[in-house]
Amino acid sequence: MRIRKISEVIGLKVFTDSGDSFGEVEEANLHENKIDGWRIRVGGSVMSLIGGARGVIIPHQFVKAISDVFIINKSALPNPDSGIEEVPGDLM
Repeated sequence: MRIRKISEVIGLKVFTDSGDSFGEVEEANLHENKIDGWRIRVGGSVMSLIGGARGVIIPHQFVKAISDVFIINKSALPNPDSGIEEVPGDLM
């Protein structure tokens, strides 16, 4: 196993374990000198799943591999079939 510096990981392309493009690593979140999560700048079709946000925080436990690309578990993504519907503004 090769140990990588965080500076080498910043900017890597992020893919899900099913091969879908997700975005690019922007920064690492540290807690007590350990990596707690990763801020990912989202790109492509994934933006529609997260409501147009430009980035997300992925907990480190969802990272499957880091090499030439960054691979995350697909379960880290929001589920579009979750059944949660947006309430119209006039009903609030």
